[in-house]
Amino acid sequence: MNICVIIPAAGSSTRYNTDALEPRSKLDEDLAGRPVLQRTVELFHTRPEVGAILVAGPHDEAAFEAFKFRHADKLAILGVTLVRGGAAHRWETVKAALEHVPDDATHIAVHDAARPGTPEPMLDRIFASAERHPAVVPALTIADTVKRVETFEREKAADPLAAILGEDGGDTEASERVKETVDRTGLKAIQTPQVFERALLERAYAQSDLSSTDDAGLVERLGEEVLVVEGDLRGMKITTPHDLHLLRHMLNLKGPKERSMHHKF
Repeated sequence: MNICVIIPAAGSSTRYNTDALEPRSKLDEDLAGRPVLQRTVELFHTRPEVGAILVAGPHDEAAFEAFKFRHADKLAILGVTLVRGGAAHRWETVKAALEHVPDDATHIAVHDAARPGTPEPMLDRIFASAERHPAVVPALTIADTVKRVETFEREKAADPLAAILGEDGGDTEASERVKETVDRTGLKAIQTPQVFERALLERAYAQSDLSSTDDAGLVERLGEEVLVVEGDLRGMKITTPHDLHLLRHMLNLKGPKERSMHHKF
């Protein structure tokens, strides 16, 4: 088994910067002295099963050059090949990276760039299963109650200050309400890396409809079986600044002092 790892890194960190006064890429954030992206790559570069690592950065030429300026020197030491990703969607980035997979790769693993805490035993489980099964994904059992919600407009509470200033803030605001409680029996929260036999993933990406939130979804659309192995909480994805703070504590890694002006409080 010779695995090529694809790490999509073309996102804009929109959700990470929801409350940011100074927008930043979450992949540039410090995780015990090294950027999140570098920590993610380090998960794989000494694995004997891994023969190549592709990091797919921004599609825009100027953004890609800036991305290379920040990361190329560090990642080159780890044997990474940088390629341009897609313009808008994750699947576009993975599809672009597939064009650069070395000829001798037998398997392809796709791992989120913002999952730098994936522990080695979890990778052991996934790669061992990938030797016997054509498609493998890690997953966590959902312990919380799951509810489907819907958005609706409700009347906004009166704002005395706005009335004094003569401002019209609008009569309604968007809110959410519970639509139904979902039976969580058999439900799993899927993580990465997801590992596939090369030919299977290439066949999945040859389909006309590539809209999916993960690569396994495209394989499932072919009617192929996807094996599930046990994931790990440390393999969480960094989506918000709170996630990064939590991951630092989980991994017992120090971070820089909080920037008091970086996020609103």
